[in-house]
Amino acid sequence: MAVGLTSKSLARLKTQGFQAERQTKGTLASVVRLIPPSGMSLAQAQRAVRVADAGATADFDHFYYTDGAAGCTGTGCEAVSLVGWNLPVARQCGPVPTIGLIDTGIDREHEALQGQSIEIVSGLQLRGKPSQRDHGTAVAALLVGRSGSSAPGLLPDANILAVDAFYRDGGTADRTDVTALVMALEALAEKNVRVVNMSLSGPPNEVLRRAIESAQAKGMVIIAAAGNNGAGAEPSYPAAYPGVIAVTAVDNKRDVYRRATQGDYIDLAAPGVDLWVAAPGGGGTAKSGTSYAVPFISAAAAVLHASNATLKPADLKAALESSTMDLGKPGRDKTYGNGLLQAANLCAPQADETPVAQSKVNVPPSIP
Repeated sequence: MAVGLTSKSLARLKTQGFQAERQTKGTLASVVRLIPPSGMSLAQAQRAVRVADAGATADFDHFYYTDGAAGCTGTGCEAVSLVGWNLPVARQCGPVPTIGLIDTGIDREHEALQGQSIEIVSGLQLRGKPSQRDHGTAVAALLVGRSGSSAPGLLPDANILAVDAFYRDGGTADRTDVTALVMALEALAEKNVRVVNMSLSGPPNEVLRRAIESAQAKGMVIIAAAGNNGAGAEPSYPAAYPGVIAVTAVDNKRDVYRRATQGDYIDLAAPGVDLWVAAPGGGGTAKSGTSYAVPFISAAAAVLHASNATLKPADLKAALESSTMDLGKPGRDKTYGNGLLQAANLCAPQADETPVAQSKVNVPPSIP
């Protein structure tokens, strides 16, 4: 993978036997996937790119995976409201922006998603077989599942622009790559999407980092899963990149998910253990993983943006970090970050409306 190659440098590489397999539009970063000539090692290929263009950045085309885990097999698997979410109050904050979702395929015929505002972006030239729809369906329903359905969402009135960036390539797991992720981010940037849910993780990659930085410079708030590799694992990306909001998962006792990756990059915690989520084909199942905590923070970011559309990504992140319940060691820590999201005061209700907390109607929180 190379980013920042000039057309002249690319032409020079082609004369050396390189083939350009895929290339992004360049909305965020001009990324090209290069196939080195036969007999050339990957390390030699990286050096050749650097020699051809000192201003370009080259890295491998790493794979990234969804951060869902096994389902719950015991009792008590229903979702629990831990963040003080109240849908009527959220609706008073104003129309929320379209939420970008980079994930697997989605079953829009699921009863929780029928009639909901979900637009699917296609045409990413994905290799391999189509992705499974389990993960994408679950995350989409957590965000916008229809009220009264088997899997109601946090913001059922919101719009989702979803990009299926995953595929199955010779195995059973859904995965994506750097090219597909950059193309997905570009598709969202072209639609002026401001909040992006990335319930996925993988290794660090310089090309992806450049694209993330470009997206942030355009005002996009990137919210990503902390990863499910355990407390002693290396940081997960894109969550660990500067400015990206890294989300870990907690259970109904506010204990961290046992498989959650920990580190200095963790920003916020949200429910993500034994959550009841929509399953493709109908009905639902209990799932755990940092993936399923991300929609809580994405929904909160959308509400904050609705109440103040001028907030810059850094200011929005700071506002979310200040709306937390401290968990674990006092102050920010490697396990919970700044703590568990508390959504009750994300925005002030309109002056001409009565806050739900002061009304005589007891409306239960709408938590999936």
